[in-house]
Amino acid sequence: MVVHVPQPSIPAEIRDGVGWGMEQFHHPRPVRCGGMMTPQRRQLMEGLSGRVLELGAGDGVKLTCYPATCEEIVLVESDPFLRAAARLVAEDVPVPVRILDGDASRLPVESGSYDTVICSLALCCAPRLDEALDQVRRALRPGGELRFHEHPRSAHPVLALAEEMMTPVWARVCGGCHPARDLVTALEGAGFTIDRLDRFTRWRVSHVIGSAHAAA
Repeated sequence: MVVHVPQPSIPAEIRDGVGWGMEQFHHPRPVRCGGMMTPQRRQLMEGLSGRVLELGAGDGVKLTCYPATCEEIVLVESDPFLRAAARLVAEDVPVPVRILDGDASRLPVESGSYDTVICSLALCCAPRLDEALDQVRRALRPGGELRFHEHPRSAHPVLALAEEMMTPVWARVCGGCHPARDLVTALEGAGFTIDRLDRFTRWRVSHVIGSAHAAA
C-alpha cells in the first residue's frame, strides 16, 4: 500500500464551502469553484476511461467533470428529486449517461461490468457498509478500480469516541451519515487491496481519498 499524506493546497473559496455543484446532497461539498474542479474531484476523475459507476448523484453537476474518455457514466441515486436534477445536467454531457434508482445496498447494475466505481462521501450513509462494499466489488470487472473520497473515524481517541457517541443523532439529521466508520479497515476486510491512500483534514474532520482494487 502506498500512502501519500499531503494534499494539494485548497483555495480559500473552496475551503470555506463556496462553489457550485455538490458531491452529495447530505454532504454539499462543491465539485467545482470558479469553473475548476476541486482538488478532490480532480483526483477522482484523473485518467478515467471505460464504463464508470458512481454512487450518489448530488445535484448532477459532477457529470460535467467527467473526461470524454469515458465510454459510459452511470449514477445510482435513491432520491427522485436528485435523479431529476442530474438528468437535466446529463442532457449537455457529451458522454452517454444513465441515472438509476437504487442505493449502495442494492446496486441495480450487472455484475462485473464496470472499469471504475466512484464513492465520494457516499459510503458513510450506506445502512450496512459491508453490504455496500460487496455490491461495489460485484459491479467491478476483474482488475477494475474503486476510487473513494470519504471521512473515516478519527485517529484521535477522544475525537473517535465523540464520533461514536454522536452517531445515533447525527445519522438521523444528516441523511444516515455514520461519522465513526473505519473505512480503510472495512475496505481491507471486504477483500480490497488499497493502491493509494491520501489522508487530510478538512474543517477538523479526517478525510481519505484514494484507490483500491479487489484482491484476486
